[in-house]
Amino acid sequence: MIESDDRQVGMLRALGHPVRLGIVRRLAVEPEICACDFTEAFGVSQPTISQHLKVLREAGLVTTLRRGTQICYSVAPGAFAELADLMTALTGPAPAAARTA
Repeated sequence: MIESDDRQVGMLRALGHPVRLGIVRRLAVEPEICACDFTEAFGVSQPTISQHLKVLREAGLVTTLRRGTQICYSVAPGAFAELADLMTALTGPAPAAARTA
C-alpha cells in the first residue's frame, strides 16, 4: 500500500505544474508527439520541456518511443485509470438521496 501511495503522490506532484499538465492534456488527444513539438505550444525552451518530460516519465505518466533521432511521447497506459480510481475512492459513497434518484 505504501509503495502505491508513493507512486500516486509522485503522479499528482508531477501534474501540479501547469506546463506538465498541459503536456499531458495534449498527449491525451494527440499521442506520440515529439518533444520538439512542445516548445512552441508552451513558449518555453527545449531544455525546459525536456526537464518537464523527464518528471512526467519518472512519475510513470508518459512513455517514450524512439524514432530515429526523435523521441516521441505518449500517455502511459493505465496511469490515469489508477489516478481516476484514487479520485473515485476519495469522493466516498454517494449520499443516500443521490443513490435513490
